[in-house]
Formats: sequence, C-alpha cells, structure tokens
Amino acid sequence: MDKNSKQSIWLPVIIAVSIALGIFVGNHYRTLSGYRSGNAGYGGGNKIDAILNIINKQYVDTVDMEKLIEGTIPKIFSELDPHSVYISAEDVERANEDLEGSFSGIGVSFNMQTDTILVISVIPGGPSEKAGLLPFDRIITINDSVYAGRKVSQEEIMKNLRGAKNSVVKLGVKRGNEPELLTFEVTRGDVPVNSVDVAYKVADGIGYIKISKFGRTTYNEFITAIAKLKLENCKSFVIDLRSNTGGYMEAAVNMINEFMPEGSLIVYTEGKAFPRSDVYANGTGTCKDAPIVVLTDEISASASEIFAGAIQDNDRGLIIGRRTYGKGLVQSPISLSDGSEIRLTIARYYTPSGRCIQKQYTLGEGEEYDQDIYNRFMHGEFDSADSIKLDDHLKYQTAGGRTVYGGGGIMPDIFIPRDTSGISSYFTSVVNSGVLYLYALEYSDHHRKEFAAYKDYEELHAYLKQQPLLEDFTNFAAKKGIRKRPHLIAISGKLIEKQLQAYIVRNFFDDAGFYPIFLSDDVTLLRAVKVLQEGKSNPIFNTDGNLQSQASTPQGYGLFKEIIHEDAVAGLV
Repeated sequence: MDKNSKQSIWLPVIIAVSIALGIFVGNHYRTLSGYRSGNAGYGGGNKIDAILNIINKQYVDTVDMEKLIEGTIPKIFSELDPHSVYISAEDVERANEDLEGSFSGIGVSFNMQTDTILVISVIPGGPSEKAGLLPFDRIITINDSVYAGRKVSQEEIMKNLRGAKNSVVKLGVKRGNEPELLTFEVTRGDVPVNSVDVAYKVADGIGYIKISKFGRTTYNEFITAIAKLKLENCKSFVIDLRSNTGGYMEAAVNMINEFMPEGSLIVYTEGKAFPRSDVYANGTGTCKDAPIVVLTDEISASASEIFAGAIQDNDRGLIIGRRTYGKGLVQSPISLSDGSEIRLTIARYYTPSGRCIQKQYTLGEGEEYDQDIYNRFMHGEFDSADSIKLDDHLKYQTAGGRTVYGGGGIMPDIFIPRDTSGISSYFTSVVNSGVLYLYALEYSDHHRKEFAAYKDYEELHAYLKQQPLLEDFTNFAAKKGIRKRPHLIAISGKLIEKQLQAYIVRNFFDDAGFYPIFLSDDVTLLRAVKVLQEGKSNPIFNTDGNLQSQASTPQGYGLFKEIIHEDAVAGLV
C-alpha cells in the first residue's frame, strides 16, 4: 500500500479524534471556569432562565420563586402592545366566564344594599330557585360566616357564592318579617350568561337588539332574537353595539353573515407569522335584504368594530353614533402547563376596504394608550364631529365608492354627540353616590308583593308614572347627605324620574322592561328609527360620502346617559 493510500485511510480518523478531544477539553475548561466563578451550569438556555437560576441558588435570602416569576411575566408583557396579556392560573376561569356563556354558581343577581346582600332576582330553573330562594331575600351568612353589617366588596361576594359545579353552599337568609333566619343549602350549577341584553319592537316594523359582548352563545341568542322580532312583523333592525367591548370574532362573523350576500368580504387578518386570511359571507343569511342601522360609541371595540366595519365598507347599512375605540389586534389564547394562559397578539384586523381598525400605540406605553379615551373626551370629540381630524393619507373606498377613513376605529356615517340634556351637578351627585339605585331597591322592596302582581312592565310603568317618585326620592337623598337644590332638581327632574322608573321596573321584569323605558328618549336610537322609517338606511343613495352630524347639545358634566345604568347592574352569581 503506498503512502497516499495510508493517509487517505487514517486522515478521517485523526480528524474525528481531534474534534472529540477538542470538545472534551472545551467542556472541561468551561466547567472549571464556571466552578471558579461560582456560576457552574448557567452557560446554556436563555438569559432569563439563567438569571432566575442564579437568584434561586445564590441569592442571600430564600426567595419564593413562583411568586417572583408570576410578578415578572406581566412586566414582560407590559413591554409589548396594550392587548397582549398574561393571565394567572387562578384567574383564567374567571377571565373566560363572561364569554363562555355560563359559569357555575347559585343563580341569583344581587346588590350590596348598604351592608347586606340583597337578592334582586332568581334565575328561573336555576339552583337557588330549586332551593327556595326568593327575590328580595337578604343573605346574612355564607357557610356560617356573617356577611351582613360589614362592608364587603362585590368581588368577594361573587368569589364565595360562585364555585365548582355540584358543590354545596349554605346560606342564612332573612326573609321579610320572619323572626328567624332561614337556612338553605344550594347546590351550585350552570348559570347562563346572556350577551343579547334585550330584543323588542321599538317602532312599527323596526326591531331593536342590544348586544353587550360577543361570547360563545351570542350567535344563537342573536338568531333567537331575530326570529322573535320577525314574528312581531319587524322587517328592519337596529343593532346596538354601544359599550360592547368585543369578544369572539367567530360570533361577530356569524352575525354579519346574516346580513350579507354571498361572496361579500367580511374581514381579513394578517400578521408577521400569519399570512392574510379572508373571511367571506356564504350566502345563507336570513336578513340579506333587511334594512339595518348599527349604533356605536367610543367603548365599542374589537368584534364590535369588525361588525360595524363590514356593514359600512360593504355599504350594507348606516353606522350611527360616535367613533369606536380602535382595537384591531388579534389575540391568540395559549395555555401553559400550570393552567395559566397568555393572550398574545399575532395579527391585525382589517375591514373589507383595507382599513386597519387598530389605533396607534407605542410598545410599552400602556398608560398613555389607556388615556386615549379621556383625551378624546377632553378634546371635545364626544360633543362635536368638527373636533375629529380625519387623515387624508388614510382614505379608503367602500364597495360603492364612498370615502371612509383609517387611523383607528370606525367613524360613524351619522355622528350623534353625547346627550347631556337634564344633567346637572345634583344628578351627578345622586348617580355617583349610588343613592339613585339604592332608592329604587328600597322602593321595590317595600312594594314587592304589590308589584309582583303586575302581568307586564307596561302596567307597572303606568302606575309608577302616577306616583310622586321625584319628591319622595329627593327627601330620601337628603337623608343620605345630598341636600335638595330646587333649581338643579328642576333641570334634572324628568331624567331622574325616568331612571327611577326604569330601575324599579328592572327589579321585576329584568332588562326586557328596563331598556324600553331607559331608552325611550335616547337620541341615537331615535335617529336610527327615523332613518329606517324614512327608508334612508342605504348609504349609497342617502349619503354624500361625508360624515353627517346631528346638532351638538350643550357641554355637560362628563356623564353619558347611554351608559349610566352600567354602574348599577347587579352582580350575578
């Protein structure tokens, strides 16, 4: 064998041995160096893991690493966009309950009346009704712990009354003039969470549907509401998305599909790691020819904006109200091994014309982002369309050639300023103090047997309109420390009376009785009804492509009549 042949045989072996020896020496040296520096074993992995390991093993005091990690993760997410979040394992279930359509509880709505848990209503067929609880019962004890006579947060009450399905909670209840506490053992079960608050005929041939969120059951609730209204000969619809902060995109898409002809683009999403994905109407909708108006405000966000944007960009109907929030980031829920969850922004929503719904933000500037609504209010945007500056560089065209604008949120076709009529500092005081709602509760409690005999909310409302509620209320408020101010009461009197009537009726007929009274003079809803009655909901034939505006009302005290009642909604457990 010649010399070259021998080299060709041994050369690969020599190289392999040299590499192995180099790896061995390198590892030995790295281990030795690490030992000498006191940091053995921290060379691999990422920097965060290394730092946590160093703290765990070398920090002078014992550290609760789990607590440290739970406190660190939210700080990481705070450096991202404003909607990427981390949810701890103990909060995941609660975070999802409102959108999932149900939770496990006892099946009552309640309010903390001064210092006592007052049952407002009992869900038909629910756990509490089966156990024997009644409206206006007072819950004194929960599992032998006293909850009356002390200040307890609504969150704490909900935490103790909600619980695992089929678990039992023991309640001590004071009922009317009964001398002794009544004891009930309630087996917790599924309690429905409705997202369609109300559906009723608001005018001849016109149905009104208010949707509070887009949850797992929203589409089915919506279809049921549409069917109910069609049975009442409603052929046109007002969809109220004011104060609706969004939810599941699928629910919004399914609802939009009911109004769209086949092939209409509804929305598309696109992100760095997610190619563009288009969603089209499939043509199976039951309201494809029904005139429609959508109501929005500055709280309408996410799925609400998808709905409004699809209606507007396809020239399918009119958007009436105020500019929406501007939340167009897509979050994907990702479950972690310990039961916690991250909701990571993976894409953006775009309307059919190509507008990005998301308003501008800066990474890590969450507080500034949260101030946007307040800044819009201070700038006068809620009172006048003229204060809204549209960016000419962000012009888009609807399917019919109308000009719409990007830059965040959905601009309405018809702008309606906030309604400040009847609002005074006295009204602000009675609302913010909770006295308005407290009076309605006590009044309802004192008349519970009498009012329970009314067969519908119209009868009860007619009775209440004949009662001296305003005078009685102002006397009640004065005893609670809010002095009478005749001039301001004269300004706000009708508004106070209407809200008292609505709250009292709600205690006996729920939202089905509340909203027709509360919204009886709502300027945005009245404008929507007028548009539909005049046959002007088709934007192609009835707008000139510019933002229309209703005359602005006077500057008020910063309260919004459309959402005041949200502060007085009872807890659900």
